[in-house]
Amino acid sequence: MNTSVSIFAEIPETLHESLQGYLETHPDWDQDRVFSAALSLFLLQNGRNNTPEALQSCRQAARIYLETLFQSDRLA
Repeated sequence: MNTSVSIFAEIPETLHESLQGYLETHPDWDQDRVFSAALSLFLLQNGRNNTPEALQSCRQAARIYLETLFQSDRLA
């Protein structure tokens, strides 16, 4: 089952402007897709615990990251 959770976050204005610029030039991406890719990549790069739970979490983050990068169903 693929569930979603909404997140409310404040970001610096300059980061928001950069995001808006990116989204204007990449119509197949939206804000949710960018945040999902960015957060999953961050977790992949910063997960350093070798417990079974951490390894499972890393695999899930990798799956979400790759799915987010390569999804094309948002073009419809």
